Amino acid sequence: MQAPSNDLQAKRKEAMGVLAHCPTAEIARHFDGIDVPDHEQLRSPENGLVMLRGRIGGDGAPFNLGEATVSRAAVRLNSGEVGFGYTLGRDGAKAQLIALCDALIQHSQFAEAVEAKVLIPLRMRVMAERKRKAAETAATKVDFYTLVRGEG
Repeated sequence: MQAPSNDLQAKRKEAMGVLAHCPTAEIARHFDGIDVPDHEQLRSPENGLVMLRGRIGGDGAPFNLGEATVSRAAVRLNSGEVGFGYTLGRDGAKAQLIALCDALIQHSQFAEAVEAKVLIPLRMRVMAERKRKAAETAATKVDFYTLVRGEG
């Protein structure tokens, strides 16, 4: 099996970023329109912990900030594509859907359908939510300025 191209890796990375920010029910609703091929569970959804690391000032010495709960899953399509899914929290169903989406993105027959029916609508929702939050934040912005007194 050959290594994925940089373009495919970038597409998978972007898709995982979108899917991680969406609720499970919404991802599942968009998946309903896709005829998912036969696949096998390589790793059933499971929960675990990851260590979060930080750096003082962004470039200082690393330190352990704490742990976060994550869920992960892995699937393989009958055609050989392997998909991995990770998400914060204890949501095995979401990790499973992300893994399935990752595998389908790699398959030439399903990549366009996943993009059109799942990723584009979810991406639009995530962008709209970010714009809404940015507008809320901008509404509370305070401009500070210094008034120079003219003496003399």
